[in-house]
Amino acid sequence: MAIERFEDIIAWQKAKELTVQIYNLFSESKDLGFRDQIQRASVSIMNNIAEGFERKSNNEFRQFLFIAKGSCGEVRSMLILAKELNKISENDFSFLFSLSEEILSK
Repeated sequence: MAIERFEDIIAWQKAKELTVQIYNLFSESKDLGFRDQIQRASVSIMNNIAEGFERKSNNEFRQFLFIAKGSCGEVRSMLILAKELNKISENDFSFLFSLSEEILSK
């Protein structure tokens, strides 16, 4: 069965979940630069998957998936930093890091 909407793409669903979790986790952060960067990077993952799919071209979709993959790496990098700066718990780190890795495998 062909995917007809980007909302049906598992990687997009996981990216949306990651974004919601990151927004909730960092919503009270006073480090505005850090908060804004990790939120923008997480949104970039899901939006690039959606935008690439809507282009209706395999080549363009592939290009947008590469961009989403790069944003996913940025989120993982920032999660490592957040953990080392004690901005998030080990449990939150493990959950979000694993979720970001799942996105890459879908």
